[in-house]
Amino acid sequence: MQHSGPMIRIGGSMNRITFCLMVPLLAAPACLLAQTASSTSDSSQSSSQAPAVATAPPYLRHTPDISPAPFSRLALEGGIGIGGINMQAAVEANRYLNIRGIGNYFTYSVNNVKINGNGGSNGVDVSGNLNFAEAGIALDYYPSPHHGFRLSPGLTFYNQNGASASGVAATGTSITLGSTKYYSDEATSTSSPMSINANLGLNAHKQAFTLTAGWGNMISRKGGHWSFPFELGAIFTGAPTIGLNVAGYGCTVESDAAINGESCVNMATNTSAQANLNSQIAKYQNDVNVLKVWPILSFGVAYNFRIH
Repeated sequence: MQHSGPMIRIGGSMNRITFCLMVPLLAAPACLLAQTASSTSDSSQSSSQAPAVATAPPYLRHTPDISPAPFSRLALEGGIGIGGINMQAAVEANRYLNIRGIGNYFTYSVNNVKINGNGGSNGVDVSGNLNFAEAGIALDYYPSPHHGFRLSPGLTFYNQNGASASGVAATGTSITLGSTKYYSDEATSTSSPMSINANLGLNAHKQAFTLTAGWGNMISRKGGHWSFPFELGAIFTGAPTIGLNVAGYGCTVESDAAINGESCVNMATNTSAQANLNSQIAKYQNDVNVLKVWPILSFGVAYNFRIH
């Protein structure tokens, strides 16, 4: 009986100690959960408040380089230009360069055109031909491969550009050579009317340097098959050459033309007539000497495709 009281007091103390230890143990998980929830909430809040990453506008974005491998594509073009029908072919040498072959062809004829000129021919019927035939090569340089502008030095190695005309002057019609007017003689057993042959050569230099600028890449560095190239420039052919021959009989007195009078001479052999002819050729040549370049202007449609 004497020992029961102290035992009860010890038990009560142990219960209080146990209780005090259990409270923090139970509270710890709750605190951890609260911290986790708070961190998650803070993270979500931070994420929602984070500024969006700015993207560059389209005109500042980098255009991907999809340039084809060298000599892997071929482009063919057909078009029109000063030289007539224009035909071209090109391959890409690298990202900045194309190698291009060029050809032009055109022919046109007229017949029985009457020429009336003051101080020149008067009432002479002529027939003529205009011919263009060229072939060459050019190196196209694109300073910015993703844009169409280009500079193209080149070489024309075949040039048959020119014009020719011929005709017969009817009796009494006239031409002026130098400062002398000649009237065409009549056709007899000993004479014949004057005949004229002339030619204009646009190819003093058969091989000539060319320089052009243009827009449009026949083998686009941005992909695609079709393009519409435009080109403007010049071929440095040198001044045109003029040829003129007069045959038959011409008379310096108009009334002699109907009777083959004494003023009528053989235009091909008479010294004075030949001197006047050369004087007229020199005048024409002087007029065209300033034309040392021939313009290049063309527009076409091109299609490129893979060749390997």
